[in-house]
Amino acid sequence: MRFSRLFGKTQRQPPAEADTVSHQLLARCGMIEQIAAGVYAFLPLGWRTLRKIDQIVREEMDEAGGQELFMPTLQPVELWEKTGRHLAFGQTLFTLEDRRNRKIFLGPTHEEIITELVHRQVKSYRDLPLLLYQIQTKFRDEPRPRGGLLRVREFQMKDLYSFDVDEAGLDAAYERMVQAYKNIYTRCGLPHMMVEADSGAIGGKDSHEFMLLAGSGEDEIIYCRQCGYAANLEKAKSRRAHLEGVVPQPLEEVATPGMKTISEVAGFLGVPEKATLKAIFYMCDGELVFVVTRGDVEVNETKLKRVLKCLDLRLAREDEVKLAGIVAGYASLVGLSGIRSVGDESVTMGSNFVAGANKPDCHLKNVNYGRDFKADILTDIGLARGGEGCPGCGADLLSTRGVEVGHVFKLGTFLSERMGAFFLDERGEQRPIVMGCYGIGIGRILAGAVEQNHDDAGIIWPAPIAPYHVYLCPLFMDNAEVVSAAEKLYQELQAAGVEVLFDDRADSPGIKFNDADLLGIPVRVTISPRLLKTNSIEVKKRTEKKAEIRPVEGVVMYLKQWVNEQLAASRTP
Repeated sequence: MRFSRLFGKTQRQPPAEADTVSHQLLARCGMIEQIAAGVYAFLPLGWRTLRKIDQIVREEMDEAGGQELFMPTLQPVELWEKTGRHLAFGQTLFTLEDRRNRKIFLGPTHEEIITELVHRQVKSYRDLPLLLYQIQTKFRDEPRPRGGLLRVREFQMKDLYSFDVDEAGLDAAYERMVQAYKNIYTRCGLPHMMVEADSGAIGGKDSHEFMLLAGSGEDEIIYCRQCGYAANLEKAKSRRAHLEGVVPQPLEEVATPGMKTISEVAGFLGVPEKATLKAIFYMCDGELVFVVTRGDVEVNETKLKRVLKCLDLRLAREDEVKLAGIVAGYASLVGLSGIRSVGDESVTMGSNFVAGANKPDCHLKNVNYGRDFKADILTDIGLARGGEGCPGCGADLLSTRGVEVGHVFKLGTFLSERMGAFFLDERGEQRPIVMGCYGIGIGRILAGAVEQNHDDAGIIWPAPIAPYHVYLCPLFMDNAEVVSAAEKLYQELQAAGVEVLFDDRADSPGIKFNDADLLGIPVRVTISPRLLKTNSIEVKKRTEKKAEIRPVEGVVMYLKQWVNEQLAASRTP
């Protein structure tokens, strides 16, 4: 490809709205162009990389036994009403009406469609197991699209669905997909981590995410280096230190004038924050809920939402709390009734806590769980943090950041039961099909690769997903000898099957070198009048600081071999 003919130009400055490294660099490289909030066009360079990721994903799905199909974007509301998941997805569903005023969804995912297809096609255990997948465009009306390709409203996704006769079959399919995903990220040249995750609106029991580790990633990962435990922040658990055992003392009311926050109360009474109890109020599907944790523990709202089994969860407003007769800033469950309550396990990890006295400017000392109050639900709703104990081995947990690029779920039978996807087993008895689903965000892999692989000058593409492998950079295009040598090398590289971007522009060396680094193509080959006097050219790897001078003769075979080695190194055995 000749740079002068390339659609999509490089830019010195990123768009004003670009707030992530990947958004800034992909836009500056002319790989993507924003059309509307959360809606992007892929220009030729970006599309080349996306197609390479597509192909790697497709090959690994086929190798694992998947059959590719293609399902419609338009989805009947009636299918979603069978599963009830339209309520869980809520306003993220794009809704439209046809000319007969029938409501239709733009598919955010395809569990309902694929289950309906299998319901129609599968009758017997002899028709199972199945692995069915597609690479398709999805639509989700994100309330705050951001981060370029990381949080969008229209995106390309690979979704595979497994159908088995029993849990053992699901477990085998799950493990096969986990290995296929690991192969995909390895072949893309991207270090990754598999972590426990919440199932969210997709549903199901077991669930894992795949993260590309990147300091600029939007997701926090809690992990243990000793035993290998890893989970995203929404799912992570930890062991919290128990306060030293003290014999429960009698309740004592103390004046705390104007002291409402945990830090204010703890400082005023001279106790650590972990010796206090924190009251937080939420609206759960319109119902006020009292949540209590130890003073040093934050609420994990994903865990809380799962425990309460609600669709809409938000912090209660001050007027909603006041309407319930609760004194905000001085509340506790001691002597309080008529309100649903959830307690974090941390409230049992100590004794003689400080808590609100349910009247202004007063707190209680020596509050103990069980004796003085109880919660309707007592469970883990706390936010795990680095430095706390690993739930598996007790070692200190660590924290890092990453970009989610894949999610796998064990769905079980709840979708097949609701949609009538049954089969006849060997004894002629009807049973629900056991399902799993496995998604990969193709655009997220592209963005995550940039978040993970860049420097101050631009992108550093792993060779397997680079838009081109060689950046041919002749200098001083008014020199006939340079033009002739560059044209000859361009033709020879193409004939050898090497993907090459030929910068045939009449721009200065500085502009060309800057663009070469910005685009991040794995190797830059520079031709100049000075080098040609010694029948040499300069070869500069994007990952290396120093360039090497090589003779023109044999350089095509050298570059072809180097590229092949880079591609081979990423392939799985």
